[in-house]
Amino acid sequence: MLPGPQIQGDLVSTRLTGRTNSASTLARLGAWYWIGVAAGLGAAAGVLLQGLVGDVRVALPLALAAGAGAGYFLEEWSGAIAGLVGGVLGALGANPVVRGTLARGGTRVGTAMLVGGAAIVLGALAFVPIVGYVLALVVPAVGARSRRRQGERHAGLRILAKD
Repeated sequence: MLPGPQIQGDLVSTRLTGRTNSASTLARLGAWYWIGVAAGLGAAAGVLLQGLVGDVRVALPLALAAGAGAGYFLEEWSGAIAGLVGGVLGALGANPVVRGTLARGGTRVGTAMLVGGAAIVLGALAFVPIVGYVLALVVPAVGARSRRRQGERHAGLRILAKD
């Protein structure tokens, strides 16, 4: 006879598999999980819209609305605020990358496809616990780093130029 499920608090596990019921674990995470997902999805929406539009003045209000809408759907007002912040950080973080790519001769369609693919990956990663929060912080850090490195990237070639 096989042993039945063991109940510990609100988690259910079996002796055979040792796994717990993931729905119960998700319920224990509570609102913090969904707020993190909202922040990560907002950042992904900001990256996607910046890649599609290419102009931060247009992408930023769209990212605000998309992040706040996704966050409100997931966790009402606290999620809306997290999604709004994530959308702003995502759009501002992707701006130097998109602008630099277009300035170096990248096509709008190619840039939009590559940045859109990255945004889809970011959106999927937002569902991993805690990673949504990290995404909302890492995307602007990557954008700031790429902005800082733009001037030094070809600094060694300047000495070869003839006056």
